[in-house]
Amino acid sequence: MDLDLLLLGGGALLAGFVDAVVGGGGLIQLPLLLAVFPGAPIAVLFGTNKLSSIAGTLLATVHYSRSISIPARIAGPAAVAALPGAALGAAAVSLLAPGTVRPLVLGLLVAVGLYTWRRPDFGRLQVSGIVRDRIGSVSTLTGFGLGFYDGFFGPGTGSFLIFAFVRLFGLDMVHASASAKLVNLATNFAALVFFVLHQGVMWRVGLVMAAANVIGAFLGSHMTLKHGSGFVRWMLICIVTVLMAKLTWDLWRQ
Repeated sequence: MDLDLLLLGGGALLAGFVDAVVGGGGLIQLPLLLAVFPGAPIAVLFGTNKLSSIAGTLLATVHYSRSISIPARIAGPAAVAALPGAALGAAAVSLLAPGTVRPLVLGLLVAVGLYTWRRPDFGRLQVSGIVRDRIGSVSTLTGFGLGFYDGFFGPGTGSFLIFAFVRLFGLDMVHASASAKLVNLATNFAALVFFVLHQGVMWRVGLVMAAANVIGAFLGSHMTLKHGSGFVRWMLICIVTVLMAKLTWDLWRQ
């Protein structure tokens, strides 16, 4: 068990690093949890993953907020709306299999990846976004929609949030990543509460992973603030590519 905890801790550290920059830490943590605890209920593993993730997300959000100004007018409404969105998404899992949305998500990831890759200046500087009026309402819809997606399916939420904040509101990659962390904090909180109340969590394992995730989140947010939008852009392209490969593999296996 100690060796398993060491493996899970190392994975959580790496997941915290990736998640603090562009999201996608669940790609690392969930497969590890499934490999170490193959007989555990899936919902318990999801809850344990959320317990670990929320710790790193909180640390990253605080670290960003101390170094840069997170645009409250944009990120605030999105974070508030993401709470009920994520809760409804988690509840909707019982009505519709999440796997049914894989082809749609794969198509969206391809579009995000190609757009980001073909535009080297995308998200390098803060500019005037395509949304100039009704910022609060558009931010609310964005937060609710992607919050629902995170509660229902999840993979790529951080990447979609960063892309939306850059494309819609003209944020640079660093401010978009910081804003995405605030929204992710809300979705993780809503999902964690749901799993604790309905399914349960491996508290010892989750807390060990949470401590490692915090270290990774600190390193990831530090690297983002140090190296700027170019670093986030390339990390975004890499994570989107990995997500596309995973979803393609899942569809092929089906």
